[in-house]
Amino acid sequence: MATEVAVRRARPGDDAALALVGQATFLETFAGILDGAAIIEHCRKAHAADQYARWLADPACAAWLAQAPGGAPVGYALVTAPDLPSADPDRDLELKRIYLFARYHGGGTGKRLLAGAIGHAREAGAARLLLGVYAGNHAAIGFYRKQGFVDVATRQFNVGGKAYDDRVMGLPLAG
Repeated sequence: MATEVAVRRARPGDDAALALVGQATFLETFAGILDGAAIIEHCRKAHAADQYARWLADPACAAWLAQAPGGAPVGYALVTAPDLPSADPDRDLELKRIYLFARYHGGGTGKRLLAGAIGHAREAGAARLLLGVYAGNHAAIGFYRKQGFVDVATRQFNVGGKAYDDRVMGLPLAG
């Protein structure tokens, strides 16, 4: 599937596609784990198209969009200023989101999205690329570990008034 999926730098106007993928993959990943009403409310706020439009308009942010044949969005990665425990805002960047529909896992698209994020962080002179991941998402944690990420902190992530444990992982980029 990796050759069928195109990955390109996201640009203004891709906000609706990013929001759709963000909402759908969050639902796909957390249905049955998180409360349904909490998922809907979280997606309404955290994955609103206007939020993505703001990120795409911000020169300090960078995003990549994965598209299936015909142009349907199937995943994306987003790098922003860090908002995580242990982050150094002057030296770190955050992989705020890397989402890909499950049917595209294992085909290399996730690695291509991550490569774009890592390349951007290196070009920006970041010392580390950080991310937060739900502590119960063992598949994602395994993927990040294979790419060289290590645990650096923990945090609580609130969805629907309930706190969930997250791992904060980091990839060293500079010596």
